[in-house]
Amino acid sequence: MKKLTIATNNGDIGGGEVMLLNIARVARSLGHHVTVVGPAEPSALVEATQDEGFDTIVLPATTRKHYIAQLRAWDKKHREGLLWCNGLVPSFATAGHPNRIVHLHQFPEGKLKYLVPIARRKALVTLVPSNFVSDQISGTETFYNWVNEVPMPLERRTCSPRNIKIGFLGRPSEIKGTDVLAYAIQELNQEFPEENYSLVLAGEPHFVDKRSQEKIQYALSALGQNLELLGWVEPSTLMKNIDILVVPSTCNEVFGLVAAETMSAKVPLIISDAGALPEILGEGYPWVYSKSCASDLARMIRRMGKELLQSPEELQHTVENLYWRWFEYFSPEAGKARVEELLKRYC
Repeated sequence: MKKLTIATNNGDIGGGEVMLLNIARVARSLGHHVTVVGPAEPSALVEATQDEGFDTIVLPATTRKHYIAQLRAWDKKHREGLLWCNGLVPSFATAGHPNRIVHLHQFPEGKLKYLVPIARRKALVTLVPSNFVSDQISGTETFYNWVNEVPMPLERRTCSPRNIKIGFLGRPSEIKGTDVLAYAIQELNQEFPEENYSLVLAGEPHFVDKRSQEKIQYALSALGQNLELLGWVEPSTLMKNIDILVVPSTCNEVFGLVAAETMSAKVPLIISDAGALPEILGEGYPWVYSKSCASDLARMIRRMGKELLQSPEELQHTVENLYWRWFEYFSPEAGKARVEELLKRYC
């Protein structure tokens, strides 16, 4: 049985840590002995791996600085087999050590970008989540994330011109474009009062600063009764109650988890042109608008709404094509194949 150690970037659970758990599960299913290393605080990640029966090394670190120092010492003295560095922190901590995979989940910005060449020293390969990132960090290899299929009921919501529901999933924030979407819907309702557009918002503003939260609240308050807040719910809860989902990011996304989930659910999807989002949907996808432009988004929402009502077969064909793209590139089956290929190559 080959040994694989995965070192976490953070002690809490974000998108990168969700991928760590996915990779660990796949590697175990392929017959590898998986050990996960993480800090004592925050403890969410190590508790999750322990709950799933993985061997877990809990380093007594309570700060990032201590975690880096302790991880470097532990790896040099105790690690056996391949090390999968799940983020910049463990990659930097173990820089120069042999037999490592460096896996970057975000595009390093500011001072962090100067750590990347150090973190990659003697790495077998550096993985990034999209071609968009790979084009900006030379010598890296694209390793797409994957998401579970969002289960949807056979009976789907029927779209009505007097009640077109637009969905948003994620952290309501400026970088995710929640305010841009709210202003687009407000513009539609003012310009076309005979129609009605409402926003169904699923998510909580975790890790969003107070100033940004206040700006988002101001934008949402203008929608009045055309706003439905679901809080933190499963994606299927949102998607079964909307006609269109919008990913209105204003920051350059390195992947697009919400877009991939929507593709799996066969829900009509509009995205901004931020970062890797158009790449995830595929070349030539028609429902892409200029990020941060509420008027451009409003026109696209109305156009998709018209298509839903007047020629749903054509839009359904587009949605079906997105589903099969998800299955080929972003499904658990596709993710397992990528992990298996990498481990055959390096483990």
